[in-house]
Amino acid sequence: MKRVIMLWTVAFLLTTVFLVWQKISGPTYEVRFNTEIAGVPLKGHLLRTHSITGDMPVTVRVSDPEVTGTVIWRRYPTNDEWARLPMVREDGQLKAALPKQGMAGKLEYSVEFARDGQTVTVPPNEAAVARFKGDVPNLVLIFHVSFMILGMLFSTGCGLEALTGGGAIKTLARVAFAFLLMGGLMLGPVVQKYAFDAYWTGWPFGGDWTDNKLAIGALIWALAVWRTKDAGPGHPSGKWWCVVAMITIFVIYGIPHSIHGSTLDYETGEHIQVMMNELVRFIG
Repeated sequence: MKRVIMLWTVAFLLTTVFLVWQKISGPTYEVRFNTEIAGVPLKGHLLRTHSITGDMPVTVRVSDPEVTGTVIWRRYPTNDEWARLPMVREDGQLKAALPKQGMAGKLEYSVEFARDGQTVTVPPNEAAVARFKGDVPNLVLIFHVSFMILGMLFSTGCGLEALTGGGAIKTLARVAFAFLLMGGLMLGPVVQKYAFDAYWTGWPFGGDWTDNKLAIGALIWALAVWRTKDAGPGHPSGKWWCVVAMITIFVIYGIPHSIHGSTLDYETGEHIQVMMNELVRFIG
């Protein structure tokens, strides 16, 4: 019993760490900033994802009325001229709104603050890139996210069970695969359809990393299920496949979510995947 409690405690902690990493990494997590201008603190965040149903707000709380703000933006990825949108002051905040885009449409933007002849731009190096998406029904999203979390949990639990000589790998492998199958390969395309009007943008139709890494993870776990078909207490058949499958899921969840995802090509109207710029922005 002590081994089981310890195993699932470790599995839970590892799952939590990877889920937090997925939350805070990647090109959809908000850009946070904490700087100052002429001694006035500037602290806030810039959105990097928004619904196609409305304009995207750009709001920064700045108590000093002498501080002004301008949003500098253009469509992404294009060579459009940069547009400048003055922010208005309201209730101690500087506010502006960027125009809504179609599914997978993106805007890159930064905010320039000014006071007493000084200027500060956030983000300081690369403009933030915001992607617009369709609204996914809450029920679909809840089941999708829940199944993916449980898939990660049971994947980790099964791999640790194999490493510690436990006899439940056959059952755990099937539970892990079932949750990844339902959450990823069944509900994942439904979420993708609502958000970007396409069920699948991975291989062979595109290069979406989210779709491709999910397919790889499910395939490895399918092999683990097959290799553990004769496993039982004292009979750890296929245990190393469970370990490999667990590590595969670790690698998959270590890749920032939505990297190399759907992007609207404004010239052709098609959805493409833009990789190098997103990786550079993430690493930088």
